Amino acid sequence: MRTITMHRLQDLVRLHRLGTGAREVARLLGMSPNTERDYRLALREAGLLEGDPDDLPELVILRAAIEATRPAKPPAQQQTSSVEQWREKIVELTNDGATPTAIYDLLRTQHKAAGFKGSLSAVKRMYARIRADKGISPDDVEIPVDTNPGHVGQVDFGSVGKLWDPVTNALRQAYVFVIVLGYSRHQFAKLVFDQKVETWLALHVEAFEFFGAVIATMVPDNLKAAVIRAAFDVRTEPVLNRSYRELARYYEFQVDPTPPYNPEKKGKVESGVGYVKHNFMVTIGKERDITVLNPRLMNWVLEVAGQRTHGTTHKRPLEVFETVERAKMRPLPAHRWQPVSWRQPMLQRDCHALVDGARYSGPWRLIGKQLLARVGSKSVELYFENTRVATHGFRQPGGRSTHDEHLPPERGEYRHRERSYWVERAQALGEEVESYVAEIFASDDVLCQLTKVQAIIRHLDNFPIERARAACRRASFYGSYSYLAIKNILLEGLDLEPLPSRLVPTSGGLERPRFARNVQELLDFTVDPNDAPN
Repeated sequence: MRTITMHRLQDLVRLHRLGTGAREVARLLGMSPNTERDYRLALREAGLLEGDPDDLPELVILRAAIEATRPAKPPAQQQTSSVEQWREKIVELTNDGATPTAIYDLLRTQHKAAGFKGSLSAVKRMYARIRADKGISPDDVEIPVDTNPGHVGQVDFGSVGKLWDPVTNALRQAYVFVIVLGYSRHQFAKLVFDQKVETWLALHVEAFEFFGAVIATMVPDNLKAAVIRAAFDVRTEPVLNRSYRELARYYEFQVDPTPPYNPEKKGKVESGVGYVKHNFMVTIGKERDITVLNPRLMNWVLEVAGQRTHGTTHKRPLEVFETVERAKMRPLPAHRWQPVSWRQPMLQRDCHALVDGARYSGPWRLIGKQLLARVGSKSVELYFENTRVATHGFRQPGGRSTHDEHLPPERGEYRHRERSYWVERAQALGEEVESYVAEIFASDDVLCQLTKVQAIIRHLDNFPIERARAACRRASFYGSYSYLAIKNILLEGLDLEPLPSRLVPTSGGLERPRFARNVQELLDFTVDPNDAPN
């Protein structure tokens, strides 16, 4: 007996109650005479063919009458699944949200030694039976969400293949950035070459200026430029990128990231990205220059995407935006946002952190620690454990900014390698020290004396200024130009003793010394050929 729908059985009963012949009933219902006969006999046996044509039996009664006459089906020969012994584990993973492929990969890698030899197809079949036995849960139901004007904007990137970059003179992987307004479906789109934080932030600013207003809530994907750590359920908190948080705080919008692996939660922008790819990108022909395509894309957004009748709202997005949604959005701030990015440098042994190619000093006690660097257009701030520890002016790559207070007090000045700096330091200690330092520099015209001067001045800083001056006077008097000389004078207290009087020879001519010779005798001297050579 072929299976037919229950509604056709009601028609069969009605026709027979009207007195229609069996062949005519089979013709009208589009079934074979044999099939009509089998159902007719079953219904007649149940006493359902007689009665009022307008008062037909319920479908449940008809079903029961047919099933009562059908022979019992022999039990199906079911083979034992090759993954039956792993059912409990598969049920557990299925309830946790794992896909069949993920379950199979886990079983074949972690349970191979325990004897797992099942196939991916076997896992898929058991997964389907488990889902069927479980039935539909409330979490499986997709709830349509209606958004108020100006309240939600969904944002995402989409790959569009390779485009020409005139900066690098090469084809590069390109992406389209799209923001779709949830109410009007008006959108902003732009082609770019990367998904970096700086690009992500700049595109938001451009989009807000394009709309002329700010959206109350942005719904991004879990892109690293927006969300550092995703929230897989309500038990965990998403962690926003610091730069994106600052942008949101400046423009006063909130961020509501979508859960991972749930693209349907931002279906509007997913459709928007697909619309750009399958409507605009397929019409660009051979053009690949991004500087040419972006103006064309903006015209397409306004003249094509904005003027079409949307398939869901049945309205023109640009018209709805201009007449309803724009007025409900937040106004732009008075001043344009200055880009800010965050880095995580480590403070190196030279007390500097490398940030975007430039070096900025930090307190020397934080050497080896991970810092946070807030990079603005005019300044760079270093933070440790949420406390600002340094502020520098912005430097270009290769530049350096150093604060003396960040270096060890006893060693910080050694970074100064200019002679003028240490001469000024000597001047500050007194005329005697300045004069002594000048003598040290003049003591050797080849060997640099800067390291010696540094050590001497640093040592003199530890003593009263009068002792420092006296020590330099004594060292100069005896012609001692070394660090050890100064150190020993101060250590033994010789600077506290008076200097000896200088011996000045008496003036006047000297008598002719015993072995003296005049110049003429030396000039007239001739060598005797009998003298032996040296």
